[in-house]
Amino acid sequence: MADPELDEERRLAVLHEYCVLDAPADEELTTVVRVAALVAGVPTATLNLIDESRQCQLTTYGFEGGNSARSDSMCAIQFRAGRFVHVPDAREHPLYRDNPWVNGNIAQVRFYASAPLITPEGYALGTLCVFDDQVKEMSDEQSGRLIDLADVLVALFERRRQARLNERLAVESEHRQRFITTVLETIDVGVVVADHTGRVTLLNRAARDWHGLDADASLDPSALPEHYGLFDAEGVSRLTPDQVPLLRALREGRIENLEMTVRAPGRPPILLNCNGSQLVDDAGEVLGAVVAMSDVTADRAYRREIERASAEIAARGEKLAAAMVELRRSNEELEQFAGAVSHDLVRPMAAAHGFLDLLVGEYTEDLDDRATKWLTGAMRSVERMQKLVDALLRYARAGQTPYQAEPVQLNNVVLDVLADLRTATESSGAQISATDDLPTIQGDPVLLRQLLQNLIDNAMKYRRPDRPCHITMSAEAHPDKWIVRVADNGIGIPPSQRERVFEMFAQVDPKQQKGFGIGLSTCLRILERHHGKITLEETPGGGTTVCLQLPK
Repeated sequence: MADPELDEERRLAVLHEYCVLDAPADEELTTVVRVAALVAGVPTATLNLIDESRQCQLTTYGFEGGNSARSDSMCAIQFRAGRFVHVPDAREHPLYRDNPWVNGNIAQVRFYASAPLITPEGYALGTLCVFDDQVKEMSDEQSGRLIDLADVLVALFERRRQARLNERLAVESEHRQRFITTVLETIDVGVVVADHTGRVTLLNRAARDWHGLDADASLDPSALPEHYGLFDAEGVSRLTPDQVPLLRALREGRIENLEMTVRAPGRPPILLNCNGSQLVDDAGEVLGAVVAMSDVTADRAYRREIERASAEIAARGEKLAAAMVELRRSNEELEQFAGAVSHDLVRPMAAAHGFLDLLVGEYTEDLDDRATKWLTGAMRSVERMQKLVDALLRYARAGQTPYQAEPVQLNNVVLDVLADLRTATESSGAQISATDDLPTIQGDPVLLRQLLQNLIDNAMKYRRPDRPCHITMSAEAHPDKWIVRVADNGIGIPPSQRERVFEMFAQVDPKQQKGFGIGLSTCLRILERHHGKITLEETPGGGTTVCLQLPK
């Protein structure tokens, strides 16, 4: 069952679409109402439209019309039923006898007849109404003619609405065409259009600029390559008519990513990327074709430059890879050489130190002060040379010793290192502490012991003379790694030197002659063999904190 309220909403919407309420009635509508009065043989007739709250008498015959309340309207009583109404004497009809148009409040209508105005969708807009203050009967033929006249009124409404729609469509079409033209003349994409015979009918601004010509519909399609300067992508061979992208789109239905070169007289060549398709109407008939063209001249030049640079980089990469192989081989040979030389120097250096020691022990009383000073200097030099050779040996072993990975408990390694450095610890007065939760690391126990020994020995070696030496070790867990920190309160390392000190023989202050610049280089090699990292930070309050990143 239809919803009356919803149906009324739709009826009112249709009524307002006709745009006739409160609009002046034209001569055609007035004529139809006058003819209706003549057909019915009455002195008065009206065209009534019923909206939400009122009856609008759009045009009348025989009296001065106007608007009145819908509740007072006789036509509003039955017009939505869509039937012709014929009342000879309204005083005798139960639906109309109390209406103000009947009882004298507005008029004294006796005879009343109305034909509903029904739209093609079936909605009632109002009525064509005839009435008289005399009782009257009307024939069936007269009733039929009034119904016909009501249909004529609706047809006039429809014609008006269609005229407005056509006018609106024309305006919209004009706006749309102006918009399309503006877009085509503004964009930097070239657009070319042909009719169904292949003759060019449109070139937008970008296309005209590239070709140096406008569209010429009189030009035979076979002349397009010559007239517009169309060449292949390399810009060498002129296109044949079968190769022209526009004609291919017309013939094949669609083209994608075709490239051609436009060589216009007095202009640099332009490389264009073309995409296009047929233009087809609703019946499937081919109307023509359209092609959109993009200037890819700079893009292709850039691509060629990238390809050239890529080839050059690849060639350099091959040379670099070969150089890396050679450098790795050279480093291995240098490490082997350093290890071999250092090892071969150990015995003669030990012998030299022993002979010097014998001289000091046996002949001290026979030597004057000058000779004693020289002998003491020689012993110090030999001892320094022994330490240098020992450092070189440790560095070589850090790179050459086979990597034997196993679970290593760092707390145990710290205990072993402190035992090795007991003499140095006692002489320096250093206080060394480590948290009890140092992690177990998967690594080489020999190399890790050498690593921590180097770091603790360095911390004691570069302590400050004005305060006791404190060294602490701690660890911090991360999802994929451990960070072990060895912090001291020594003289510290300036920020500008914190990367350079890992280089071989690099020292912050060579004049102090406290080391050889090999210890941190050795630590770096050990961390690299464990796939870790080593960095330096400043200890709060002064000193150096060594951060060791070791994978879990």
